[in-house]
Amino acid sequence: MKNSNPKNPKEQKAVPFQLNGITVAPGTRAKVELPLAQLYTQTPLNVPIHVIHGRHPGPVLMVSAAIHGDELNGVEIIRRLLRHSSLRRLNGTLLAVPVVNVFGFIHKTRYLPDRRDLNRCFPGSETGSLGARMAWQFKTQVLDRATHAVDLHTGAIHRANLPQIRADLSNQATADMARAFGVPVVINSVLGEGTLREVAEAQGIPVITYEAGEALRFEEGCIRAGVRGVLNVMHHLGMTGPRKTRAPLEPHIARSSSWVRAERDGVFLPLVALGAWLKKGQLIGRISSPFGGDDVAMYSPCAGILVGRNNLPLVNEGEALYHIARFDEVQEVAQNLEVFTSDIEHGPTLAGEPPIV
Repeated sequence: MKNSNPKNPKEQKAVPFQLNGITVAPGTRAKVELPLAQLYTQTPLNVPIHVIHGRHPGPVLMVSAAIHGDELNGVEIIRRLLRHSSLRRLNGTLLAVPVVNVFGFIHKTRYLPDRRDLNRCFPGSETGSLGARMAWQFKTQVLDRATHAVDLHTGAIHRANLPQIRADLSNQATADMARAFGVPVVINSVLGEGTLREVAEAQGIPVITYEAGEALRFEEGCIRAGVRGVLNVMHHLGMTGPRKTRAPLEPHIARSSSWVRAERDGVFLPLVALGAWLKKGQLIGRISSPFGGDDVAMYSPCAGILVGRNNLPLVNEGEALYHIARFDEVQEVAQNLEVFTSDIEHGPTLAGEPPIV
């Protein structure tokens, strides 16, 4: 694993950091424009990379968002992160990428113009599809420079996720980052083929994925939790000084998860909210016909915590409607979620910055 975090970083001085031909001196920051593609009008599309290079050596943490162009909470998380006062006394280097998929971001869509998912194109190639070329450029120019990574996501369009971390917990360094992030729910997730996470882990870069909220939406609680979580990871890696807030709660690891799918077409009436503590056999929703007739009741197949939910009332047979994570101590998880949610909702924002309502 590429981890250069020294025991006493303040006894050493960092060397200049280079990215895409730009040199960033220790104790300074720069915005590096990385050319990934261009429009058919020959207008270039550059991806801005914010490089905050500390005076003292340490890890190189990459924080990326909007690899799916319609997942916006991460964009705001990085905007707030870049304004945080703790970056003035940084050990190591922060590579912050607010928008990876500039095509999708412009058009408010998850995908690239050819309908490919950029997060299924890694490691990419120099001569492949548009997605493959973008993935290759991003990997070789940015990801390969990192020692650790946090990838920020939301649910897909019309689907909301409870704030959660997904990670390959078989890697101890990754598991430690997942716990340090500080959300109550951590899901041990397999590495999807072609994802940034799979490629990073394969080359020894511990990476966690933060999932929170819904596509094309800003959600204040999800954003606050994300900013706090990234700062927690930076503290864990020794990149920032003493913690000004209390240590995060120990998260709970989901031993498995299940999807509840629609048994028929119709109008979906959800009866439980994200984060709800569900009991096996509990009534959680109904599907009815818009033209009348009997309803179909939906029951929870297991005890667990609701970590994902469909928000669109119109559903087709077989469509995923609920995502339930299973835990050994469900009641304890539910209690910690309540404390966490209250803390996030009533906690402070950055000085002078009102919450999004």
